[in-house]
Amino acid sequence: MATIINMPRLSDTMEEGVVAKWLKNVGDKIEEGDILAEIETDKATMEFESFHEGTLLHIGIQEGETSPVDVLLAIIGEEGEDISEILNGSKETSETETTEEDDVEEETTPEENIVEIPDGVQVITMPRLSDTMTDGTVSTWLKKVGDVVEEGDMLAEIETDKATMEFECFYEGTILYIGVQEGETAPVDSLLTIIGPAGTDVSALVANGGASSEKPAASTSEKKEEKPVAKAEETKSSNTTTNSNGGRIFASPLAKKIASDKGINLADINGSGENGRIIKKDVENYTPAAKTAEATTSTPAAPATNFVAAGEEKSEEIKNSQMRKAIAKSLGNSKFSAPDFSLNIEVDMDNAMASRKTINAIPETKVSFNDLVVKACAMALKKHPQVNTSWTDANTIYHSHIHVGVAVAVDDGLLVPVIKHTDQLSLTQIGAGVRDLAGKARNKKLAPADMQGSTFTVSNLGMFGIENFNSIINQPNSAILSVGAIVEKPVVKDGQIVVGNTMKLTLTCDHRTVDGAVGAQFLQTLKTFIENPVTMLA
Repeated sequence: MATIINMPRLSDTMEEGVVAKWLKNVGDKIEEGDILAEIETDKATMEFESFHEGTLLHIGIQEGETSPVDVLLAIIGEEGEDISEILNGSKETSETETTEEDDVEEETTPEENIVEIPDGVQVITMPRLSDTMTDGTVSTWLKKVGDVVEEGDMLAEIETDKATMEFECFYEGTILYIGVQEGETAPVDSLLTIIGPAGTDVSALVANGGASSEKPAASTSEKKEEKPVAKAEETKSSNTTTNSNGGRIFASPLAKKIASDKGINLADINGSGENGRIIKKDVENYTPAAKTAEATTSTPAAPATNFVAAGEEKSEEIKNSQMRKAIAKSLGNSKFSAPDFSLNIEVDMDNAMASRKTINAIPETKVSFNDLVVKACAMALKKHPQVNTSWTDANTIYHSHIHVGVAVAVDDGLLVPVIKHTDQLSLTQIGAGVRDLAGKARNKKLAPADMQGSTFTVSNLGMFGIENFNSIINQPNSAILSVGAIVEKPVVKDGQIVVGNTMKLTLTCDHRTVDGAVGAQFLQTLKTFIENPVTMLA
C-alpha cells in the first residue's frame, strides 16, 4: 500500500520548506533510513530521512519549490502501484479550497460596489515611499484641484516614517480630486488624488474610495499608461539621460524606473513619444531579441557586466531564504512584544586570561573565552532563577534545567544551537559541545533538537572587535547576554594606574519577568565568576 509523505515540520517554528535537492528519483528503490532530499527550513538546510521502504512513485514538490508544511511531498509504495486516486484526491482538495476562496471573494466583492473608471482617468493612491512605510502624511500639496499637471511634475510633499519626500506625477491631465488634505495621514494604497481630462465626473469613483472594476490601484507605478498629451516643449533634465554616443535620451520618470528595475538600457529602446521620448509602453514592449540579432550581424556584443554607469542607480531583488524569513518574524515579534531594557557591566579579564592559558596547556584541551562566559552564565542562572524563566499571558514558567543557547553566524543568517544542562558540564565539555554544534550549524547539519529548548542565550561579537552592543531577546527566553571584545587599556588597581584587560557585557532583559534589580544582581554574580574562574571549578 502506498505511503503518502508530506512536507515535514523540521523545526518548531517551520511553516514552509524549500526542496533544495532531491537525492532520489522517481522509480528508485527506497530503504528505511535512506536520505530522500535536502530541505531548507527556516533555520537550516537539513537531510530528510525515509521511514518507509518501497519504490519512489511520485514527487510532489520539485527542487527549488516552496511548500507549506503537511503538503504532499512524495509517495512511496510498491513498484507499478496505481496512485492515481491519491493524486486525484490531492487535486480535488486543492480545487475545493480554491472554490471556497472564490466564494468568499465573491461575497466580499458585491457587484453593486463595482465602478467603472472613466476614460483617461488615473486613480493615484498613497505611495509606499520607504520599505517600512505603512501610512503617510501629506505635508504640502504643490498642486490643487483644477491644476493641469504633466508627467514629471511634483504633486505633493509626503512625510513617511523616514523622511519628507517629494511625490512625482507619472501622468498628464487635470487634478480632479484630492483625497488626503494637507496635514492628514492615510494608509498606503488609500485614495490620494485623481487625475484625468478636465470636467470628468469622478463622483462615483470618489464615493467608492477609488476602487473600480479594473485591477486595484495598488501603487502608482502599476497604473494603466495613457497616451501622453502632446507637449509644446520638453525641458526637464531629470527626465533625460545619455546614450552610448553621448547623445541625449528623453524618457519619462516611470519609463526610467521600469527600465532600471528590469535592467534594460534606455539607449536600446526606440521612443514612441513626442520627439522620440521613451514612455512606459516602450519599455514594457521592448524585447532584447532584436538587439541581439543586430549585434550578431555587425560587431560582437560586449560581455554582460554588473557594473553600473556613473550616475545610474540599480537594485536587485533576491528572494528571502526561509532562514531570513524566520529571523525577521521571530526577532520582530520579540522586539515589538517584549518590553526590554539593557544593563551594562565591565569585567576584569586578567585572571580569566591566565586561567585559560593554564587550562589550554593541558594536552588535547581547548577552552575559549566564550566557553568561560557560557559556564559563568549557567552558574549565575542557578543563583538567580528569575532570569531562567519564560513569559506566557497566564503564567511565568520557571525552568529547573539550564539550557544555554549560543548564537552562531552562518552564511544565510543566524542560528542558536543549544548546550543542554550547561550547569552540569565542565569547561572542556562546554567547549567541545559549542565547537561541535557551531560546525554543524555552518555545514547545515543541525538537527531540530539541537536548536530547541534554550532558557538563556549568549551572543558574542568580540571576535569582530565590537566592544559593546545590545542583542534582541531570543524568545521565549527572558534575557540574552551580549559579549564584547577584550580590550587592553589603563585601569586602576590598588590605587595605581596599570595596564589591564577588560570586557564589556550587556544583559538585555524582558521586563515582564526580570526587573532591573534582578538583572543587576545577576550581572554582579556573573562578574564574580568570570573574574575568578576557579570558583566555577568548585
